[in-house]
Amino acid sequence: MTPEELRAFCLSFGAAVEDFPFNPETSVFKVLGRMFALTALDARPLTVNLKCDPDDAIRLRREYAGLIVPGWHMNKRHWNTVTVGPELPEGLVRELVEDSYDLVVAGLPRADRLRLDRP
Repeated sequence: MTPEELRAFCLSFGAAVEDFPFNPETSVFKVLGRMFALTALDARPLTVNLKCDPDDAIRLRREYAGLIVPGWHMNKRHWNTVTVGPELPEGLVRELVEDSYDLVVAGLPRADRLRLDRP
């Protein structure tokens, strides 16, 4: 997955926007003001911080040691840093981005979730 593909995929979700609250190099993808992905799209290797269920986070870190690690500068229980590249299947990266989005949406008020068609 290229940086451009990662950006396009993050922005493909309902109400998703790209913001730069930290600096011009760090893309923060949000849904209704809440972050679901954080990345420096020009960094090599390309990494992205994604929200994750705590039990899944532990399992993924074991299965993909060195490629999926506790979230850098994030709550290590709920966030992973994922190295995007040929070592990880693109389908897995897409699934992890979507899971992050869904977890953030699940924390939104019910009316907002219904507007996003993700009750």
